[in-house]
This record gives sequence, structure tokens and C-alpha cells, in this order.
Amino acid sequence: MKRRDFLKSTTLASLFGTSSLFAKTDTFDSSFERLMDNFFGNKDNELDEINKIKDDYVLSEEEYIGEVKDSLQINTKDSNNSSIARKNKTILEDVFIEEKFLKEFQSVRKKINLVQRHVGYGNFNIIDFDHMLKIARHSSKIDKFTKNELDFLESIFYYDPSIHGFYGKRISQNITDSINIKDVRKIPYTGHYLFKGHPEETYYQMIDDIGESLTLTSGVRSIVKQTKLFLDKVHSVNGNLTDASKSLAPPAYTYHSIADFDVGKKGFGKANFSSRFALTDEFFKMRKLKYIDMRYTVNNKDGVRYEPWHVKII
Repeated sequence: MKRRDFLKSTTLASLFGTSSLFAKTDTFDSSFERLMDNFFGNKDNELDEINKIKDDYVLSEEEYIGEVKDSLQINTKDSNNSSIARKNKTILEDVFIEEKFLKEFQSVRKKINLVQRHVGYGNFNIIDFDHMLKIARHSSKIDKFTKNELDFLESIFYYDPSIHGFYGKRISQNITDSINIKDVRKIPYTGHYLFKGHPEETYYQMIDDIGESLTLTSGVRSIVKQTKLFLDKVHSVNGNLTDASKSLAPPAYTYHSIADFDVGKKGFGKANFSSRFALTDEFFKMRKLKYIDMRYTVNNKDGVRYEPWHVKII
């Protein structure tokens, strides 16, 4: 069955009405363990840079290094400010997935992970929703997605994340939007894809200008891939969508689905997805390039943490 025309009003009414998928207080199962350490490395300070660095493009290099080093020493995620979402300085309560939807949340994550194992890490980056459903339905090791699980997936895609402080632009309009394999190219030795044309050309120009120590750490992401990353992130913060969206865009809101990509320093590991990347020679060289920009700057209006590794295609 091709799920191309969703009755969003019906689905959302059932999940976001009186029986909401999201709770405004911490009702998530307290015994719900983290899947892994924060996907983007040590949860050193998702808001440190916002609080400490005013404008990284204005500071001198020496001042910049000092500010970032200072920011790494401060942990702002305590009980007093973890519920702050910035839009016109409004304080919002943290939003959690309700416990009654925990079963679907867990089972959806399990099935998506099994699909990734089935198709392979690289191919999973560009798999679309219909293909995922087909694989699950025909695999003896996965089993098809149930109606409740599909409702859950739709709700995570179609909801308005501004309710928990994420104000980014919706990039994908339909959960079944797909990426044409003819439009992308797999980048050797990375496991990731880039869109052909300007994004791919930009990446290789960066390699020429910065050096072979720069590498692609995340390229094209389909809606399915972004859904997996987002749900894994939500899992790692015990169901807190407010916290999760500070470091990972909800499925419909990622620029990775149209052009952007992440870069890092070879051998730097998970630190490439932390503010430590801003202290590398690779990043200092990136700042001097005129043909790229940073998508999530300090104190950006989207409500996302500072991401020096995320390249905005201009």
C-alpha cells in the first residue's frame, strides 16, 4: 500500500487531541535506560556556546579560542534551565513523549534499526518510507509496521515542534518524500552520500582548500534516516523532545534532505559533533572560506545548539 495521501487531520486529532502524544511534564518511564551516550558525544554543553560566545565570526581567532575553551568548562544543563526554549525569550516547559505511547516508540525504533541492518548503513541514508515498509513487511526477521506504529511515525513527522522550542523551517512536506538515487553520489571511504552538483562540488573544493584531514561525517539523509536519528536521540534523553531537538532536527526539518552536510577532522571521532570541533585547524580554515556558511550559528533563531561542523550550502 502506497501511503502517499495521509489523512493528517484524522491522525493528528487522535494523537494530539485530548490524548496527546506529548506530555508537558516528565511522565516518561523513569526506568527507561539510555541507548548509548549522547549521539553527539559528551553532553558537554548544548547551550554553552549560546551563553558564552556572542558572535564567532566577529571575535578574533585568539578571543574565539578563549571563549570556546571557557564554554567547555561550564555545564548549563541543570534543573534550572533545562526547560528554556528561546523564542522571544519565552520559557517553555520540557515536552516529553507520554508513557502510553512508549510501546510504539520502542517497537518503531527496533524495527527501523532492523531495517538499517538489512539494507546496510550506507544504503540506509537514502532509503524512503515506502521502501522501509516493504522491507519490514517481507522480512521474516522484522515484521510489518502496525497501524499504531504508522500513526506514531506520522505524528513524529507532521507535528509542530515549536511546542517545545524548535523553530526551524519545515523542509519535507510528505513523509513519503524520496531521494532519487540518480541525484546523489556516494563519497568514497565515508559511507555517506552527497547531492550531485553544487553540494558535491563544494565538498571537494573544501578538501582542496583545507586538506585531506577534513572528511564527510554526515551527508544526505532521507526522512527515514532522520527519523531514526531523532528517535534515538529522544531515547537517549529519556523521551525529552525539548532536549532532543536542540541537537537534532525532527524528521521533516533537516536540511540534510536537500543539500547540507557535516564535516569533521579525521580521527577526531565523536568530538567532531561537539564544540571541540571549533578548536581544530580544520574549522579555523573553514571560517575563511567565502563559498560556505554555518547553518546553526551561535544563538540561532531555530533553537538549535551551535554546530560548527554543519555546512550550509549557499
